[in-house]
Amino acid sequence: MVVNRLGSATSPYLRQHADNPVDWRQWDADALAEAAARDVPILLSVGYAACHWCHVMAHESFEDIATAEQMNADFVCVKVDREERPDLDAVYMNATVAMTGQGGWPMTCFLTPDGAPFYCGTYYPKQPRGGMPSFTQLLSAVTDTWRNRRDDVDKAASQVTDALRAQASGLPEAEFTITPELLDNAVLAIAADEDSTHGGFGGAPKFPPSALLEGLLRHWERTGDQAVFDLVERTAEAMARGGIYDQLRGGFARYSVDAGWLVPHFEKMLYDNALLLRSYAHLARRAPTTPLESLPHRVTRETVEFLLGDLGTVHGGFASALDADTHLEPGSPGVEGATYVWTPAGLVGELGPLDGMWAADAFGVTTAGNFEQGTSVLTRHSDPVDAEQASRFDRLRAQLFEARTKRPQPARDDKVVTAWNGMAITALAESGAALEEPSWIAAAVRCARYLLDVHLVGGRLRRASLDGVVGTPPGVLEDYSWFVMGLLALYQATGEPDWLAAAQLLLDNTIDHFADPERPGNWFDTADDAETLVARPRDPVDGATPSGASTLAEALLTASAVADTERAVRYRELADQTLALGAILLARAPRTGGNWLSVAEASVRGPYQVAIAATEKSAAAMELLAAARASAPGGSIILAAPPNTAPLLADRPLVDGAPAAYVCRGAVCDLPVTDPAALTASLRR
Repeated sequence: MVVNRLGSATSPYLRQHADNPVDWRQWDADALAEAAARDVPILLSVGYAACHWCHVMAHESFEDIATAEQMNADFVCVKVDREERPDLDAVYMNATVAMTGQGGWPMTCFLTPDGAPFYCGTYYPKQPRGGMPSFTQLLSAVTDTWRNRRDDVDKAASQVTDALRAQASGLPEAEFTITPELLDNAVLAIAADEDSTHGGFGGAPKFPPSALLEGLLRHWERTGDQAVFDLVERTAEAMARGGIYDQLRGGFARYSVDAGWLVPHFEKMLYDNALLLRSYAHLARRAPTTPLESLPHRVTRETVEFLLGDLGTVHGGFASALDADTHLEPGSPGVEGATYVWTPAGLVGELGPLDGMWAADAFGVTTAGNFEQGTSVLTRHSDPVDAEQASRFDRLRAQLFEARTKRPQPARDDKVVTAWNGMAITALAESGAALEEPSWIAAAVRCARYLLDVHLVGGRLRRASLDGVVGTPPGVLEDYSWFVMGLLALYQATGEPDWLAAAQLLLDNTIDHFADPERPGNWFDTADDAETLVARPRDPVDGATPSGASTLAEALLTASAVADTERAVRYRELADQTLALGAILLARAPRTGGNWLSVAEASVRGPYQVAIAATEKSAAAMELLAAARASAPGGSIILAAPPNTAPLLADRPLVDGAPAAYVCRGAVCDLPVTDPAALTASLRR
């Protein structure tokens, strides 16, 4: 077998292409230099390991010898994992959208030897269809243009590069101010876009609005607007009952191909599940109690089980994703969803006639099917009505999951991405603290220690690791911001000062290397000493994941409440400057600012700070801490520690020898209380 230069890559996606006949290279200075020396364009192909259409194009074209020969003869071929190099992906995705009006993966770009894009697209088929040329026809056309119309190439490259640089200019000077009125209007605009039939926002394909759910919950906690809470509940329930949620194992697929959350695109990403865990755990704190387990509690628990069981690595981190496809035979093309779908006959075969038909009804499996070839994706549109039904359901669910484990399984992308693991640390620490699950906090601790030991190199973060070995791509803004968030969440969950110390050092490093020195409050997505690309990327818009800038705003706001005095003033000033610039998104395009909404809601409330002075983990101290965690609004800072052992506990003594809770809203503080009921009342008013 011929192995190209991707065989030693730290990216599983690149390794998937190691035995292609294409002479793939990784992105580096040598690849650009070779293109210049040969006077040929760079063919840049960007994708990720769990991408269905990336696999399709690889099987159709990159595994084909004749196509590979044409690629090798006329181009320097570079393969990039978008998850390992989000900076490259951002630059060339912006170029693709500018040229075609849409983007996606696989992304196919043709560049000059200095990296300037002159023609971009996404998937190209092996044979012409649907108005698209074949991939080889495209290659021939690009080669002809390069050789015979170089002026056209240079003109296009120059125009696109100028546009990319203009696009990366950052947020404009503050036009709006973060006020309760601005946030109220933003939420009204968001609510007007709700899909009132199916829940969520927009049509097909439909993505989980994880950041928006968190922001809307925080808005409801501030305003008491029941309509907003109902909107969150509708969306959360619709997703959890649909096929986008794995009804046997837990965990969410990346998106639904339809508007009703029924049929998923089956890849399961760490970032989606970490962000949704945070929102569902927050909702679980607020959900009314029932004799049986509430839906938000169940989804929270099952999502944690999925994260720990299916994405946890032996080193303590979390893998990036499970593939959309399942390979039923080694070397065969992948089949999307093959692991997950069922028929009534299949259920009867596993469970017997009575239980099989009962399960078919419970999971919405019919002879017609809701997916392909008469198969069904499992749904769950009702819950057991009593303990007996619940016991039967849990027994059959466990049997079906066990049977499913014997099927061929989707591949796992074992790459550990710093930002996404920071999301997981944050969600596990917050949900473990809120729902009194210490094992979840322990999992967050293991992950954070791994990142500190492996991903932090010389005081700087790296983007990703594989099998315990860190890669060379440097961390970007979201890596720093989310890891700081995770460390601050652990500090609050455990009270251990080492987590605060690590967070402050990393946050100071972030400010030093990512700030725009000419425009305070604006942040670049790459460090000041990172590789120079055709444009230095920065995108403040919250997408499938929150932007690095909005996450940094939350990290700065949180840190300002727990840091030493000198740092606290600096952090709060930067948080306010960042939010002031982000206000334009909430004013003009609020659905693109879900995480900005979350941070802004916390900001206008102070944020809340709950300092519990306790010399030991006595029952009285734990009752106060539990009351705070159950009742404080999202974005609050909660810490229990002995008096004067942390900045938040400075000059906050016990009261008559008993543990005491001090509640502040920004710089306005209540009198200390020692009674959990009084603390709850203070936090919910």
